[in-house]
Amino acid sequence: MRCPFCGEADSQVKDSRPTEDGSAIRRRRFCPSCHQRFTTIERVQLRELTVVKADQRRVPFDRDKLARSVRIALRKRPVDDEQIERIVSGIVRQLEASGETEVKSHDIGELVMETLKTVDTVAYVRFASVYRDFREGKDFEAFLDHMGALPKPAEPGE
Repeated sequence: MRCPFCGEADSQVKDSRPTEDGSAIRRRRFCPSCHQRFTTIERVQLRELTVVKADQRRVPFDRDKLARSVRIALRKRPVDDEQIERIVSGIVRQLEASGETEVKSHDIGELVMETLKTVDTVAYVRFASVYRDFREGKDFEAFLDHMGALPKPAEPGE
């Protein structure tokens, strides 16, 4: 593994341990050249995934981009980093388990929404507002009404 500080091609593994959910290995490394320490994370990858965008462009799947989106939706919510990592790992496992090498960006978005709906409704609405491109307050209102989150207005005379 190349040192991120000095670029030395060789580094030594000092410690290895699985992450809490067992989906990855954290390795603590040491560079013999500059004496810096750094951490790497190793994950199993079942297959190379390609994302098919709405305009039919094909791009390599980026786990970090998925993780950033989930983190943004869950920002300032009562969900810790380890739980976010489990959420992202679960979504990636579902995508890889589908057996397909190409996955539509729409399917990824829907899978993230399904997951966030069960974790935190505020994060679910945040993600939906970007994913579904809400432009006005009435877009939020319609979405929340569809969720059953808004009380129905009282009828006159009630």
